[in-house]
Amino acid sequence: MTPDTGSITGSIRFILNGEDMALRQVSPTATLLDWLRLSRRLTGTKEGCAEGDCGACTVLVGRLLEGRLVYESVNACIRLLGSLNATHVVTVEHLAAKDGALHPVQQAMVDEHGSQCGFCTPGIVLSLYGLWLGNASPSRAEIEKALQGNLCRCTGYEPIVRAAERAAEHRPAAVFDPLERFRDEMAERLDALAPQATLRVSGGEGRVIVPASVEELAEVLAEEPAATIVAGCTDVGLWVTKQFRDLNPAVFINHLGELQMVEHGPAGVTIGAGVTYSQAFDTLCRAVPALRPLIDRIGGAQVRNMGTIGGNIANGSPIGDTPPPLIALGATLTLRSKAGRREMPLEDYFIAYGKQDRKPGEFVEHLFVPALPAGDRFAVYKISKRRDEDISALCAAFRIALAADNTVTDARICFGGMAGTPKRAKAVEAALIGKPWIEATVEAARPAFEVDHTPLTDWRATADYRMLAAKNLLTRFWLETSGAVAQVTRFGAVA
Repeated sequence: MTPDTGSITGSIRFILNGEDMALRQVSPTATLLDWLRLSRRLTGTKEGCAEGDCGACTVLVGRLLEGRLVYESVNACIRLLGSLNATHVVTVEHLAAKDGALHPVQQAMVDEHGSQCGFCTPGIVLSLYGLWLGNASPSRAEIEKALQGNLCRCTGYEPIVRAAERAAEHRPAAVFDPLERFRDEMAERLDALAPQATLRVSGGEGRVIVPASVEELAEVLAEEPAATIVAGCTDVGLWVTKQFRDLNPAVFINHLGELQMVEHGPAGVTIGAGVTYSQAFDTLCRAVPALRPLIDRIGGAQVRNMGTIGGNIANGSPIGDTPPPLIALGATLTLRSKAGRREMPLEDYFIAYGKQDRKPGEFVEHLFVPALPAGDRFAVYKISKRRDEDISALCAAFRIALAADNTVTDARICFGGMAGTPKRAKAVEAALIGKPWIEATVEAARPAFEVDHTPLTDWRATADYRMLAAKNLLTRFWLETSGAVAQVTRFGAVA
């Protein structure tokens, strides 16, 4: 990978701390972490898990979003180098002043004894720095949320949380921070790096393609139907670091403004395929408040800042967290190719394990989530071994409509982790529709889960556990939507 300071057609161009970078040779599987450590000798960024879990590799990446410069914490270990065009990469080495004075976030970590072995500390500092930039007075809950993606085995989080509070309390009055002082200048520099034509860069044994527009993306995929489309890297990154897969050629789409739209109208919410969980959070949670606790538990902040809802759908994982609630809400998917667009109910996109209804040359363009009708009951539940930053053992979404006499007039129930695809529980739905929404109806419907699903046993959960949990979640949904008080039934304690 050869740095070049000139204006080069066919290079990945970005800013590293304060330095302009242009890489003429980039492998489609090259990670930001490896490049920082091996090519730039910036070893403050650590490798711990190489799968986006521990946060030791956390850096900030600044990008223009609707004309506004936004800095977000990301996992460098699974962030692919080809995705960085027109961004500002900030590592821990950039925080201290030139005279050696520590940044307030760093100084607060020292003062509150927030570090012991120090391995995870640079990543924690960058996560807290990202919070410091975007939130002048964070609550304890907001601090804890910012640290969801950072694991520390020896210090304990109390001194780290105190350090975040201290940094906020002792914020200097003058604007001294380099990212704050030169924000407008940096925005202009990044705007100048936006590709005006499709970039094609070779490196190693593969090629990186960065389309300049959605139209050019369609052209590229018509020419390269077997290309790997990369949006957030949170899944594809693991294909590289854990499975050593070939991505050649890799087509990066995370910069395309046309895929970044989030629109909320009376009919519902439209979400572009390149929209991250963090971008969609406020709009989706206003439209469907029950989604808030689910999105808060998708990975850590770094994963939510990188991962996209479109990517979560496109790769077809049976344990993806967003398809079950979106299917229960009646979402529709728009696919696009050079030949045009086609639309389908989201549930029809998933055909079988590892197989989706996406033709060669097609890509997910956007998703439409209809407004939840007034009076409909809706809930989504995630079951996992640990609360934060964990893959679901199963994810369940329930939606029912009731008549004035409390009869179920419609039901949509969808599960992830219970089959080879996200799948509706249609036998359970049929057992509920036309019946009164009472405990006896729910109890009579529970056996129907065994008609709908035959779950597998794996390291996340046994088949028996998944089946029992699915049945109990239906009971929980009834208790929560019927106004029943906390009680103990034969299904267990329900709060």
